[in-house]
Amino acid sequence: MKLREIAHSRTGDKGNISNISLITYDIANYEKIKTAVTAEKVRAWFGDIVHGDVVRYELPNIGALNFVMYNALGGGVTRSLALDMHGKSLSSALMDMEI
Repeated sequence: MKLREIAHSRTGDKGNISNISLITYDIANYEKIKTAVTAEKVRAWFGDIVHGDVVRYELPNIGALNFVMYNALGGGVTRSLALDMHGKSLSSALMDMEI
């Protein structure tokens, strides 16, 4: 199944750091995403986009995970020539991950 079937996502940025939240529609699916979506898998999923560490934070009370991806936005909004300087499309890309 694709992540989008059991969760939704939001993305934010700070300089060259992308922050992606992964929130389950039903908290009963939290353990499933917690097991399936590790920092290592997210780092591998984004491949050459993320040039730094990926750190995962767990928020079990709200059924969510938060991923902070360092060196992921081509230098940040003021330096990047990317069409998506803020990395907003990264949350949609994560939703395509098969778990």
